[in-house]
Amino acid sequence: MQRQGMKIGELAKRTGVSVRTLHHDEAVGLLTPDGRTESGYRLYGNSGVVRLQQIRSLRQVGFGLEQIGELLDRRGLTPLRVIELHLEQVPRQIEGQRRLSARLEGVAARLRTATEVSVEDVLATIEEMTRMERYYTPEQLAEIRGRGRQLGEESLRQAEADWQQLIDEVRAEMARGTDPATERVRALAARWQTLVHAFTGGNPEIDRSLQRMWAQEENIHGYDTAEMRRLGEYIAAAASAT
Repeated sequence: MQRQGMKIGELAKRTGVSVRTLHHDEAVGLLTPDGRTESGYRLYGNSGVVRLQQIRSLRQVGFGLEQIGELLDRRGLTPLRVIELHLEQVPRQIEGQRRLSARLEGVAARLRTATEVSVEDVLATIEEMTRMERYYTPEQLAEIRGRGRQLGEESLRQAEADWQQLIDEVRAEMARGTDPATERVRALAARWQTLVHAFTGGNPEIDRSLQRMWAQEENIHGYDTAEMRRLGEYIAAAASAT
């Protein structure tokens, strides 16, 4: 009988997930091969690939392996819901990146003009940097800061205003009880995704670091993370309706 699916080496190459990690996921009961070749090699088909995506998304949202196993065993946790959980994290992570860039640019601009920088500004900047260093590699931080320099302080401030306006508009539509599938809310979702992409720079490693930070920190930049999760769920529902 012909067997279909990818061997573990091909799956690792196609996804960027190491063979060691795939073996570990199998050992703890998270990922079971869909079959085996006559020679005994593991084979992963469509269901295995979808399961792996769910595991990786839930890991990046911040769940531990035991929690992931419990979540995936629950009825009703569809592949779409896993994507929505992942999507909810991204805007909050991007906001952290943007705010650090804006704060550093602001301090640098004042120093260039020999304007005195307040102790509060310095303390806030150190706090921001310390948080960032817990989640980002030096290379990622260099890329983030380089993007901030390229954009310039004015563009960063405009982006901050754009984000705040968008959040306010999404909050208002939620308060009205507007169906997320309506054209108006889907347009908000498209703007949300555009802003997300603009600040990740398309770098998946930075995106993953952002996700970890927003998944593990309780409060960032004074944002009510519980409310942001609700907004993210609403936007995810609108995005899935397009």
